[in-house]
This record gives sequence, structure tokens and C-alpha cells, in this order.
Amino acid sequence: MRSIKYIFLLTLLITISYAIFIKPIFLNIKRVNAMSKSKPIFVIQKHDATTLHYDFRLEIDGVLKSWAVPKGPSTDPSQKHLAIMTEDHKMSWAKFEGIIPEGEYGAGTVMIWDYGTYKNIKEKDGKLVPMEQCLENGRIEIWLDGEKLKGSYALIRMQDNKNWLLIKMKDEFTDIPKNPIKNLPNSAKSGKSLSEITKL
Repeated sequence: MRSIKYIFLLTLLITISYAIFIKPIFLNIKRVNAMSKSKPIFVIQKHDATTLHYDFRLEIDGVLKSWAVPKGPSTDPSQKHLAIMTEDHKMSWAKFEGIIPEGEYGAGTVMIWDYGTYKNIKEKDGKLVPMEQCLENGRIEIWLDGEKLKGSYALIRMQDNKNWLLIKMKDEFTDIPKNPIKNLPNSAKSGKSLSEITKL
């Protein structure tokens, strides 16, 4: 009888120890691994501030690297759209759709025009160039997997170091969708127009 009680207590102790100490460690490891394997995000926010423009943002090194694109992105490789590099934003900004109050920086209506994940496709000597290095070198090549935009895009820095060009690279998503700025004007998140967001 004693041996049976001993085995029962030992089994109970092992079960409790696993639940309290070991299982949380394994779960935490799984979460860390999942985060490390997750794809970086991008977001394009239609921003009706002093002038209407599109903020093109890429997750790089824990922040949103940002470019203001006056004409917005194109799916036509022949079009080279100016992209002015601006300040970094916190990752939480990728989820913002609403109104920035008057008196604050960037006051106006913000729409999540497109969002999704991206992957780095810039290679040198058969190896991927890290995104941080691409940014420093002034040439970024990425594959977008968004709600509206898909396929390969390039950001190329001009000589003044501030201004870049946003260019659609030729692939199976060329001109798909055609003229997205005109034909797909509403939010990819809520489906609302700028005027509808302004009235919220």
C-alpha cells in the first residue's frame, strides 16, 4: 500500500511541476519561434493632411520605415513615383485608421488603403541582402502580399538621400489591379471612404 501511495504522490508531484514550471517554458519557446518566423508587415495609409498622399511603410528592425508617396503606388512598371522618406513610426501605427486632431503633426484623416506582409527579394551573389543593408545601400526590392497590391516592388534612393523612387517591377502581377489608386479608393480594413472615416 505504501508503495502505491508513494507512486501516486510522485506522479502527482511530477504532473504539478510540469504544469507550473516546464509547460510555460515550452509554450514561451514556441511563441518566440513563431515570432521569429513571422513575416514582416507593410501598410499603405492614405493620408489627407495638408496635401493628399500615401504613406508607404515597411517593418524593418522593429519600426515602420516610412515614405510619403504623393501619387501613391502604381502597378505599371513604366511609372516611377516619387517617395519622400519621412520619420520612423512605431509598429502600433500600422493599425491606425481615423483622424489626427488639428494642431497635431500630420493632422487630417488617415485610411489604411492597403496592408499585408512582405518578403525581401534583394540578392547579391546568390544570397539575400539584409533589409537593414538594403536600406543603407539605397535599394530595396520586396515582394508584397497585400489585400490590393501583390508582387515585386523596388524602392531606389536618389542622389539627395531623402528622395526615393517607388517602382513596380515586372512580374505576373504587372497592371493587376490596373490603376489601383483610382479604381480601389476605399479602405482595405473597413471598406470606408475618406469622407466616411472623417465623419466617424
